[in-house]
Amino acid sequence: MRDILITAIVLIGCLYTVKRPYVGVLLWSWLSYMNPHRLAYGFAYEAPFAHITAIVLLGSMLVSKETKRLPVNGLVIIWTIFIIFMGITTFNAYFPDSAKVYYIRIIKIQLIVFFTMMLITDMDKLNKLIWVIVLSIGYYSVKGGIFTLMTGGSFIVWGPADSYIEDNNGLAVAILMTVPLMLYLHHIDERQWVKKCLLFAIICSLFTVLGSQSRGALLSIIAVGFFYWGKSPKKVVSGLFIIAFGSVLFSFMPESWYKKMDTIGDYQQDGSAMGRINAWHYAYNAANDNLLGMGFDSWSPQTFALYAPNPTDVHAAHSIYFSVLGDHGWIGLILYLMIYFLAWIKLANIVKISTKNEELSKYNFLAKMLQVSLIAYFIGGAFLSLSYFDLPWHIVSFVVLIGEFLKHEKWQDHNVQDSPYKLVHVGKINRL
Repeated sequence: MRDILITAIVLIGCLYTVKRPYVGVLLWSWLSYMNPHRLAYGFAYEAPFAHITAIVLLGSMLVSKETKRLPVNGLVIIWTIFIIFMGITTFNAYFPDSAKVYYIRIIKIQLIVFFTMMLITDMDKLNKLIWVIVLSIGYYSVKGGIFTLMTGGSFIVWGPADSYIEDNNGLAVAILMTVPLMLYLHHIDERQWVKKCLLFAIICSLFTVLGSQSRGALLSIIAVGFFYWGKSPKKVVSGLFIIAFGSVLFSFMPESWYKKMDTIGDYQQDGSAMGRINAWHYAYNAANDNLLGMGFDSWSPQTFALYAPNPTDVHAAHSIYFSVLGDHGWIGLILYLMIYFLAWIKLANIVKISTKNEELSKYNFLAKMLQVSLIAYFIGGAFLSLSYFDLPWHIVSFVVLIGEFLKHEKWQDHNVQDSPYKLVHVGKINRL
């Protein structure tokens, strides 16, 4: 029954995509983040739904008469250069055949994200996409939170099989990146029952993060809490709430959870932590010896024998930064960091421009929540191999989009000569 239902949803979605290409972005995002086919037990489990959706989406874009324009700015240009550079490192990879397979997978993700920037042309469509992401990842965060509450936090929460967030650590960081999007939807939606459902989802999500028993997620949730408090206009009230709610969360967890978290400071006695450090040394040495890095999928006994301090302790990167460094060298890492640096600067500008204008409050709050999402990724990702995960790239695309939407706000068409305030801010917005 699940197989038939999932297949029917995909077929109906593809039919809508033919008429409205942006629906294909929503459908692909649902398939990518929720992985609903992994919840089936029959033919749908291995069905190439995302591939079919991408083909239909591309075809509908070719025949559609809708205006399709990719925003062009410094961020998008650096982003494009990084994608091309990954292709160069792939053809010079230590294992070129497996690297090409990996690169094709990355290109598919990047292509859809670029389609997002072309097809999501207003806030209504962007909000729909945010809803898709929230509901998709929220399915696992709510289910995981309930499971954690029912079991007293004694068991690890996992994500969907064969996905970027299958691992408990990856799931936790993805949830922490999604919670700010839940807060944004809670902020803009006026329906009380929706607000209550989102609040329930947020609480469950935080329990899931702790239930994942991820040490990286613990550091990330603390950093997110501090940053969110810093962005709050009512710091005393929000600070007391964070402390009170945090106390409830942490007091709920069992002793076994605390014993695992205590190993954060004693990393030398932790085999997993020492394995990560060994992998980071490998990435550093490999990048110093290879201008273009080792290419995708190079973390193997052969390469560790060349560059790792302990050649027998083979690990994945377990870090977004060292993953890119090992795969694409110092040039690749610089490009990668530039993308997120420019995205952060753009968000800071959006927040600054929209702070004192009530008409732009939705952009202001969304920009702040995207900053919180990126903080979760920057901190949590420091201990996870999620450099090429869809969600952070989609968030960067949201940054580009809201910058474009601000440029075309109707209030700019008003008689700005009558208001020096508007005149100044129109100039600032045009530089986004």
